[in-house]
Amino acid sequence: MREILICLLLSFALSLALCAAAIPLLRRLHAGQNILSYVKEHKDKGGTPTMGGLAFVLAASVSALLLCRGDKPFYVALAVGVGYLLVGFLDDLLKKLRGSNLGLRPYQKIVFQLAVAVIASVYCCLEGLTVLSVPYTRLSFDIGWWMLPFGVLVFLATVNSVNLTDGLDGLAGSVSAFFFLALGALVFLQDGGASSVLCFCLTGALGAYLVFNTNRASVFMGDTGSLSLGGFAASIALFSGNALVIPIAGAAFVLSSISVILQVIYYKKTGKRIFLMAPVHHHFQEKGYSEAKISYTYAILTAVLGATLLLPFV
Repeated sequence: MREILICLLLSFALSLALCAAAIPLLRRLHAGQNILSYVKEHKDKGGTPTMGGLAFVLAASVSALLLCRGDKPFYVALAVGVGYLLVGFLDDLLKKLRGSNLGLRPYQKIVFQLAVAVIASVYCCLEGLTVLSVPYTRLSFDIGWWMLPFGVLVFLATVNSVNLTDGLDGLAGSVSAFFFLALGALVFLQDGGASSVLCFCLTGALGAYLVFNTNRASVFMGDTGSLSLGGFAASIALFSGNALVIPIAGAAFVLSSISVILQVIYYKKTGKRIFLMAPVHHHFQEKGYSEAKISYTYAILTAVLGATLLLPFV
C-alpha cells in the first residue's frame, strides 16, 4: 500500500508541475486546438492549448522509472506507450501547421499504429507472453502464436477507442485514470508485477492533468495523449495476460467505438442516424446533458466495473 501511494503522489505532483508549466508554453507556441465546426457546443473552445498529453505521459514515465526496477515487459510497455505518443504528437503537429483538423491521413495513422502493434505482438510471442487470464476467475489459457493477430487487434481497437473517447472535457482523462487504477490493482494482486507501478503512475499523472482538463478545460491531451494512453492500456493488459479485461474496465472506450461503427453502418444502409451524433457521448450532449455530468457518469461506470474485476481476490 505504501508503494502504491508513493506512485500516485509522486506522479501527481510531477504531472501537476509539468501541466502548469506546459499550458503557458503551449499558448506562446500557439498550439491551440482546431474545433470541428459541426460540434456547436464546442465553438468557444477554439484555441485551447492541446498536446497536454506530453506533460502527464512524461510525468508518469519518469515517476515509474524512478520508483521501479522494471522487468522487460515493463520497459517494452513504456516504449510502446511512448511510440504511440510520437504518432499522436506528429498528428497534432501537422494539424497545427496546416491550421485544420487534418493531421496524418487515416492510412498513415493506421500504418504507424499497425507497425507498433505488430512489433509489440511479436514480442509477446517470442517472450512467451501468450497466456490470457479469464476475468472473474483464476483460470487462464495459452493461445500461442495466435497472440500475433489477437494482439494487433487489441492494440488497434484499444488505441482508437481511447482516441474516440477524447471528445469532452475530462472524459478520456477520468475514464483512463480509473481504468489504469483497476488494471494496476489487478496486476498487483496477481503477481505484484512491475507493470502495476506504471499503471499507478499513469493514474496519479492523469489525476493532476484533470485539474486543468475538467470543464472548462485549460488544456487538451490531443492525439498525443489519447493514442499514448491506448498504447499503454493495450500493452500492459496484453503483457500481463489481462487483455480480456479491457472490454470490461474499458467499457466506456468500447461504447465510443461501437457507437461510431453502428452509426456509420446504419447511415450507409438507410440514410438515417441511430444517434444524434457519434461517438455516443456527443449524442448525450445533444440531448442536453452537460459535459461534466457525462464525464462523471462515464468515470463512475469505469470505477465500478473496474472494482468488480478485483472480487476474486477479496
